[in-house]
Amino acid sequence: SSNEHKLNFKKSKEACLSYIQDALLQKQWKRAAEFLTCYVESLEKDYSREHIGASEMIWRIGTEILWHHSQSNMKEFNCFMEQMKTLGVKRYLKVCLEHVFHLLCNGQIDEAYQNLSLAESWRFGEQTAIQDKEMKLIQAYRGLLDYCSWSKQKNILLEHGEDGFSDLAVEQEMHGYFRKAAVNLKEIIKIPGVWDVFVRCYVDLLEFYGDHNEARQVLNEYAYNSKFPANPNAHVYLYQFLKRQGESKKSLISALKILHDIVPSHELMIDFNTMLQKSKKRKKRRLGLEVIFAALDYAGWKENAKAWSCLARQVKQIVISEKHLDWIKQEWDSRKDWWPAFHFSRYLAKRNWQENKSLSFEKALVAGILLGKDCKYFKYVSHQGCKAQLKRFRMLKKFVTRHNAVYLRISG
Repeated sequence: SSNEHKLNFKKSKEACLSYIQDALLQKQWKRAAEFLTCYVESLEKDYSREHIGASEMIWRIGTEILWHHSQSNMKEFNCFMEQMKTLGVKRYLKVCLEHVFHLLCNGQIDEAYQNLSLAESWRFGEQTAIQDKEMKLIQAYRGLLDYCSWSKQKNILLEHGEDGFSDLAVEQEMHGYFRKAAVNLKEIIKIPGVWDVFVRCYVDLLEFYGDHNEARQVLNEYAYNSKFPANPNAHVYLYQFLKRQGESKKSLISALKILHDIVPSHELMIDFNTMLQKSKKRKKRRLGLEVIFAALDYAGWKENAKAWSCLARQVKQIVISEKHLDWIKQEWDSRKDWWPAFHFSRYLAKRNWQENKSLSFEKALVAGILLGKDCKYFKYVSHQGCKAQLKRFRMLKKFVTRHNAVYLRISG
């Protein structure tokens, strides 16, 4: 009966999709392809119109299989994507974008540009307005490729001499790419979102032609406009721009302060700490200590010699001056239960000594101040250093022993 047919079709469809999912999870691309073929064939024989909603599933699954299948090639992939574009106008631009990404990944830049141009000229009644955001993405990626062409022409000109403008034809072509790229890149970054690659390219264009005010405005908008999602890279780009422009340390610190609040483990925290340590203001030096302690809370920083050097230098300055020991105590109180095992075990002392003696020296100084002269890490490293007759390790041992009272005050 008709009801039995529908029920059987539904069961077989769900079973087939389950097999496909299982094959995908196990990266069995050939098996997944066979099941997908069965799935498509079963849809072609069905008359219940339930297959209409499966077109996106075929597109998604088929793309994944073709991308990983050992016997697939770009000719087959292009053919598949062209078929997917005809399955539904609602997904036309999305399929076009994905097709372009795959062409770019395979180095077929001219083909990608051609596909973007065709997609940009696409019109289908009301769907054109509904897919306005997708169309802006299409235009933005075309602008990105125009930027790449502009960059190539720029390099050619710069290689011709100091003025870089000996070839008028190349110069005119470069300006043509600039105009096309600037228009499309400017449009996409007006929409709230994460547009890192587009922002960087647009700012590069503006800086090259000396429009620094516009570049500053774009970066400030990208970093501080509340309509845009929180994005650490936005503050990184602003900081790098300000640094290139020779802005004051106050401006640089302001940009990095927000980055610290969002990502305390960012690699720029070394620069941030260095600037804060050099400040004459006590509040900023205090923040510098907080910044470097926070960075070293993360596993990725455990063996960062620069970070440990920054912390060791500031801790040593505080200990010698005997001022602001409360700063160290405040930072240590929240870490004394887990930092010893995380940073200062005997195992780490042996490994650090074997792999990087400069790192072990800086860590040993910090360990000796925070945990005292009986700390396992400090004892092992200082012993090995003195055994190897390294002068700075003998001085390290004397320094920590002389200031062991500081450990008692910090530990409470």
